[in-house]
Amino acid sequence: MSRSCLVLRHVAFEGLGVLAAQLHAGGFVTRICEVGVDPFPGEEIQSCDLLVVLGGPIGVYETEAYPFLIEETAAIGARLAAQKPTLGICLGAQLMAAALGARVAPGPAKEIGYAPLTLTDEGRASPLAALEGEMALHWHGDAFDLPAGAKRLAFTAFCPNQAFALGSHALGLQFHAEVEPSMLEAWLIGHAVELGKAGIDPRELRVQAARYGAATAEAGKKLFRAWFEGAFA
Repeated sequence: MSRSCLVLRHVAFEGLGVLAAQLHAGGFVTRICEVGVDPFPGEEIQSCDLLVVLGGPIGVYETEAYPFLIEETAAIGARLAAQKPTLGICLGAQLMAAALGARVAPGPAKEIGYAPLTLTDEGRASPLAALEGEMALHWHGDAFDLPAGAKRLAFTAFCPNQAFALGSHALGLQFHAEVEPSMLEAWLIGHAVELGKAGIDPRELRVQAARYGAATAEAGKKLFRAWFEGAFA
């Protein structure tokens, strides 16, 4: 029996990556909504079996410039209040945090590139255990406070809240475990201005992806597979 998955995508090149195959293997029928471009799927956000909220280069607090964020945050909040399975990545996790009343703001520094995470004890007992000892792809300047009632699963030196969970139904990841190495070139092109302003050479990111990308993608598959199993047990 198939299950429905709605994907909220904010920019075309930040796609599902390894999640696509994991969703298919889990029996999900996936529909992608281009947020801000397609009609807003308010009812579908509440009715789908799984909601996946992907990343993007805007801040959740930029509501005057991007008014759709107001409706999107409210809809995510209503879904979380109903304890329906929800997965957020980067901007998606920030939207979840904001919907839960947590502060989201620019962090002390941008984190861009492959780097390790430190898992908390609760993180080691969670699906994030798949990332123990592996590199994760970081690509963010904003950070969120830990939402009330959430478990902190991971952190880095510049970002004290890299992942959080609410029960088994909601998981927010500040980092990117979904990216396949073959996707990275589109990110380097799409984020060219951000990389230039941050003084980051895309050639170094290519080297990192060649060294760590495949292992990170495999760990991501395990992470998402384990989370699906818990969320739909």
